[in-house]
Amino acid sequence: MIQYRFKQSFSDDPSLSHKLFDLMEVTFPGLSSLAECARKLGASWETASTPFIRFHDDIAITHVGVLEIPMQIMGQRLTVGGIHGVATRAEFRRRGYYREVMEEVLGYCDRDRIYETLVLTTPQPELYLPFGFRVIEEHIFKVKCNSTGSTDSFRTLNFTDIKDYTLLHRLLETRAPVSNIVGVVNEKPVFCFNEGSRTLYHAEDLDLIACMEIEDNRLHLFDLVTTQICSLKNILSKIPQPIEEVVIYFSPELLDVKDVQAFVHTFDETVLMVRGKFAAEGEKFMLPRSARC
Repeated sequence: MIQYRFKQSFSDDPSLSHKLFDLMEVTFPGLSSLAECARKLGASWETASTPFIRFHDDIAITHVGVLEIPMQIMGQRLTVGGIHGVATRAEFRRRGYYREVMEEVLGYCDRDRIYETLVLTTPQPELYLPFGFRVIEEHIFKVKCNSTGSTDSFRTLNFTDIKDYTLLHRLLETRAPVSNIVGVVNEKPVFCFNEGSRTLYHAEDLDLIACMEIEDNRLHLFDLVTTQICSLKNILSKIPQPIEEVVIYFSPELLDVKDVQAFVHTFDETVLMVRGKFAAEGEKFMLPRSARC
């Protein structure tokens, strides 16, 4: 049996990526295509993640990845460790391999306090409770409005155009946190993995990329990538169609909105889990879709 330890990196073994994504595709069909989208955007899984993998006969059977997420939490900048890509082949489950690899991951993260905070999102929190992770309650925010819009200022980004590609990288590198309660700064791989296959919109006069969807007269706002967060009113004025309600998937204190209602929410059937310090615990917030791992 071959077992790669935490110091193993993709650059040390060119075949490691192929072996890992074979496991990922079996466990999470479609994940490889999302990773390919991120790779085309210049933010590959291999450059961002530290792989912890157990092999059997040169086949990857268990994986837990660790990557860095620069965040702003309660006004303080820090880098948290993101646990992602947790997978074990079905025929090798219930043999203790996942526990073995996870314990190795936690030993690595705890050693010299590389990450004092670890985060992950999952539909199966029971898998992580034994390792000191706890569920953190999240909220969405709803605002009633009567926006008729005025101009159509948002356009769809096209990343085959070098100008849009460059624009995305510039704003991701210089972005302001979407919230001072929980926000992300200067992070590319997780954003590109989560959002690279979705439609992204740019308002040139705001110098802003919006992760958003419009359903009937309801705007779903998932994230904003910009150097300065502007008011929700300003964003709505760039959308030509009527909007009667905005659903915001992050704490909206920087959007200059009133009469906001917060609701406990489970995003896409996944919960946020944290291990270690987390200053925003007990606050009303949501980890943006673009940062969930």
